[in-house]
Amino acid sequence: AAGVVVAGFASTVAKLQASPYGWPIGFQIFPLAKTMIDTDFRGTMKILADSGIQTIELLSPWYHKNNFGLTDMEKYTGAEIQKILGDLGLKAISSHVDMTECRGEELPKIIQWAKDRGLSQICVPSLDGPRNGTMDDVKRLCAEYNHAGEMSQKAGLQQGLHTEGFELSMVDGKRVFDIMLEGLIDPKVVRFQFQISTISSGLVAADYFMKWPGRFVSMHLQDMDLTPQPAAPTPPPAPAGGAAAPAGRAGRGRGNTQKPIGQGSIDWKKTFTAAKTGGVQNYFIEMSLDLAKASVPYLKSLTV
Repeated sequence: AAGVVVAGFASTVAKLQASPYGWPIGFQIFPLAKTMIDTDFRGTMKILADSGIQTIELLSPWYHKNNFGLTDMEKYTGAEIQKILGDLGLKAISSHVDMTECRGEELPKIIQWAKDRGLSQICVPSLDGPRNGTMDDVKRLCAEYNHAGEMSQKAGLQQGLHTEGFELSMVDGKRVFDIMLEGLIDPKVVRFQFQISTISSGLVAADYFMKWPGRFVSMHLQDMDLTPQPAAPTPPPAPAGGAAAPAGRAGRGRGNTQKPIGQGSIDWKKTFTAAKTGGVQNYFIEMSLDLAKASVPYLKSLTV
């Protein structure tokens, strides 16, 4: 019996040392929704658990209804999902939900759905406003989401707003995300979930965490190579009488090559140090399975 106690204590210590601040290593299931979870939820979760993942961020019924996969997961009740995950040493603590599920009669339904799965957070990827919207659009959507945040909070759930899509658009010369932080989103009922990959759009997580203490709840982790790429070669001259060859694009390409956490350009020590100030409570890797697996050893070794 003593040996069992010692082993259990050692396991607890190992988990406490799993990553910065002892935060469990989380995974957002979106990258696997259509390729793996669609046909084998339990088997996919076992692969994640065996890879060192400890917490899961789910996806709401909207994603299945809108052709993002998840067919096999949708067969299970909330209690069954909790048991499947628990048997593997995993726990779901959050889920992405669509803004349409946070309106009217859909809001109490998604709150109950989250409670049935034992969640403490639900995060909306975007308020889905128009990309060429007005300040009135921003005010209307923020008021609507503040209400969803208030109702969720009363049910014991923290609403978190993601940072991409409409939130990165510009209104009256300012980024919508910044406008939200400056007063339109009520910090008493709504926090933000920072998408680290938006560094490619100029949003540096550590800077936001330090500027806006306590306004964030979680992070989606991606690493990438932000090294500028060499300019494209000069196109050859057009043949006599022919059309000119298309011009090359100088600078780096539209996308940045993703890397395992710790192997790209992101300063993770700085990011996690600032995350504590920002109010972050947990994080989820959101990359392919191979990149996520390769990220676990670094996160286990990272101290701040």
